[in-house]
Amino acid sequence: MEVKDLAIDPESVADPNLRRCIVGLLNIVQQQSEEIARLREENRTLKDEIARLKGEQGRPKVRPNKPAGGSNHSSEEQRNEPKKRDLKRKAIEVDRTEACPVDRTTLPSDAQYKGTETTVIQDVICRRDNIAFEREKFYSPSEGKTYLGPLPAGYSGYKFGPGVRSLVWVLYFATGTSEPKIVELFESIGVQMSEGELSNLLIHDLEKFHAEKCEVQRAGLASSPWQHIDDTCTRVDGVSHYCHIVCNPLFTIYSTRRDKDRLTILRVLRDQDGSRFRVNAEAIAHATALGVAERHVRLFHSLPWDVELDEEAFTHAFKAQLPKAGANTRKRLYEAAAIAAYHAQAEMPVVQMLMADAAGQFDRITRERAKCWVHEGRHLAKLTPIVAAFQVELEAFQDAFWAYYRGLLAYAKAPATTEAVRLWFAFDILVATTTNYAALSERIALIRANKGALLKVLEHPELPLHNNPAELAARARVRKRDVSFGPRTAAGARAWDTMQSLVSTTKKLAVNVYEYITDRVRGLGKIARLADTIAERAATLKLGSSWALPEPSG
Repeated sequence: MEVKDLAIDPESVADPNLRRCIVGLLNIVQQQSEEIARLREENRTLKDEIARLKGEQGRPKVRPNKPAGGSNHSSEEQRNEPKKRDLKRKAIEVDRTEACPVDRTTLPSDAQYKGTETTVIQDVICRRDNIAFEREKFYSPSEGKTYLGPLPAGYSGYKFGPGVRSLVWVLYFATGTSEPKIVELFESIGVQMSEGELSNLLIHDLEKFHAEKCEVQRAGLASSPWQHIDDTCTRVDGVSHYCHIVCNPLFTIYSTRRDKDRLTILRVLRDQDGSRFRVNAEAIAHATALGVAERHVRLFHSLPWDVELDEEAFTHAFKAQLPKAGANTRKRLYEAAAIAAYHAQAEMPVVQMLMADAAGQFDRITRERAKCWVHEGRHLAKLTPIVAAFQVELEAFQDAFWAYYRGLLAYAKAPATTEAVRLWFAFDILVATTTNYAALSERIALIRANKGALLKVLEHPELPLHNNPAELAARARVRKRDVSFGPRTAAGARAWDTMQSLVSTTKKLAVNVYEYITDRVRGLGKIARLADTIAERAATLKLGSSWALPEPSG
């Protein structure tokens, strides 16, 4: 008989010593069960890898069926509010009108004319439009110079016209179409394009887009004191990198970097390739808080004071003062100086709060830190108790956890001081829950330790409770990665970052992405700069309204 079939209730045992022994034994059985499951999964993975190396296929990944009945503690469902059906559709624009007469010979003699009835059918025209430009040509013997009639805007210097280039970028970056399929589409309509020519189109002539991405990042960071942040893997020429996502309701920025430590995140926020450092009182405080030994902090204090240094200059000064510093000490001191430099600089707006998961590299970068409730709920969902009593305890705590979460959502919609106070103390009651299930107790203790970061919404009601926008943006990169594997060059990675940033931002701003790209390619200037639109929307949304309130007196 399996353990999960035993209805063992430790609370029914009167003898406290015996009850402790039973609880300990059940937790040992639970730990062994989890270890066996982990080893089974590892064994399966190794078998699949062996099969792959032999040229065979491993087992397909089949998701388990959704359990029938019972409570569903899916973090996805808790995170997403019910979608309201939009019963109103925009009026369909009519491009041309075509008459559809009735064959008079088929009408009976008493048929009466009643006007017309309009039926709107949506359609598109996809056809080749190759143009042979007859350019006038003059030669001046006196100047030794040839004069050639200029091509129209958007055509000069390219083998492919603006229509092709716009559609290529939309298909590849906005719809996730693979390169072979794009080539196949163009060949089917009579456009001759090789795979190499397509690859060049995807990474070249993007300077105007690169520049606008920089504008978008600056405007986006200025639009709100808080930002979402997350990362996901991206392989560049077969080497693992990390794509960092920074976003809020008005913009999204992708930035692919080699690492994902604090120094990298600071470079992302400053939109720089190299790190910058400053030793000042804040850097000293960070170094102490990060656990650097006092003797090293004293030597650190002797570096050039309150001056921003680039990486080369800072490294030279650091080696002169702390030549024997270990790798961990060096890392912490570099981070402390980089954080201080970020807060002191004025080139880019300084983020006041990051909303992210519990990963340690996001700590200390901003003056405030918010953590995602959904990630905490996801950790609870990963627990797989096999003992019936443990299952009951987990179910009960999950119910209480998500009920409290819904209370926070209600507070964010209608904030009130009395409710904020109630929720603050209600959290203590929630995490004071005691259980016999050791893994659940450990998870509750971690939730308790994150109280301040989880309850930032009580100070800032406009702050989201989850990191959903950054995760969704990361999924967009994952889908892109699944289709196209990864860029092969640094230029390709930059193209991915820029175009995915602009595509995602246009969607958030309700700007038609095809019209936007076409406007930029043709140089029409009819669609406003995205940075200007972000600034206008930010003034209306007031994403940082609680930060603007005066500090309470006393």
